[in-house]
Amino acid sequence: MKTKNLQTEIDAAFLYQKLADHESDAAVKNVFIQMSSIEKGHAEAFAKKGNISLDGLMKPSWRAKTLNVIGKVFGYDYVLGAMMDTEKGISNAIITAKKNSKQEITGKETSHVTILRTILEKEKNVTGAQLSRFEKPHRSVGGNAIRAAVLGGNDGLVSNFSLIMGIAGASAGQEGVLLAGLAGLLAGALSMALGEWISVKSSQELYENQMQIEMEELETNPEGETKELALIYIAKGIPEQQAMEMASDIMKNKEHAHEVLVKEELGINAEELKGSAVEAAVYSFILFAIGAVIPVLPFMFTSGTKAILLSVSFSAAGLFLIGAAITLFTGRNVWFSGFRQVIFGLAAAAITFGIGRLIGVSIT
Repeated sequence: MKTKNLQTEIDAAFLYQKLADHESDAAVKNVFIQMSSIEKGHAEAFAKKGNISLDGLMKPSWRAKTLNVIGKVFGYDYVLGAMMDTEKGISNAIITAKKNSKQEITGKETSHVTILRTILEKEKNVTGAQLSRFEKPHRSVGGNAIRAAVLGGNDGLVSNFSLIMGIAGASAGQEGVLLAGLAGLLAGALSMALGEWISVKSSQELYENQMQIEMEELETNPEGETKELALIYIAKGIPEQQAMEMASDIMKNKEHAHEVLVKEELGINAEELKGSAVEAAVYSFILFAIGAVIPVLPFMFTSGTKAILLSVSFSAAGLFLIGAAITLFTGRNVWFSGFRQVIFGLAAAAITFGIGRLIGVSIT
């Protein structure tokens, strides 16, 4: 556990430095540099307290390296969002563990999040727009795309794997399994695509209406909106005078003020509304199909028991990779998460296989 905590600090120092290296805004860059230095200091303190040698340990884990690659592709705002989730998750886990063991909660459990907030409050050059980047609702679209890819692939794999095993149990893995698997792939992918199109389109229409109302409020009552924005910053812990200055500065530009109010008051990222509903549907179709085709592949080349065993093997490998990918968001151990996903997926397939076998025997 001590080594895991140490690695978490090392990874945080590495990623904050990468955020600083790719940040063009001087004020935010300074925040990231300070956080990287603090995290490195935490790692050194952990090592000293546990009598652990840092030789060869001050290297980022595969998870940190993977997040860095994702940052290069999708943008480093996603990396920041993943780090905020991880640090809040660690804090919540510590508090929960202490409550369960009836230990005293001292307030130091949320030190990581508190340190970042303190730096932001003391950094006079950080504006309201910059501050909103550190808030959970305003993640990059790239981060959502990665999550959608993992979850879409998982849905396709688990649902079609279970379907195929059910049919295989009833028919002993004959030709009908391939037809059922391809039908399940197509039906599931089309359903996911349509659901994604409806979700994106309805969200866009709802948010556009809310944004229009916010613009009308801004035009008719700018003083009230200024006070409202200042109160939002005060509620976040920003000193009152600084909050008023930030709000007044933002309100000088109506378009920019509207964008910030939409983010702060409504929790809407206008950038996400620019996405195409059709494009989202296509991506959803492809991601589901990629997962769903894995258990079908063996039945394209063989049949019977051999095809069933190959399908189970391919699906288990796919499930493990999906479980490993999930650790990018959770920070859990890759082996634990991977094998947990395999166990759940195989259990679902085994149940449907057993039901299929019973139905097949009954029909026969």
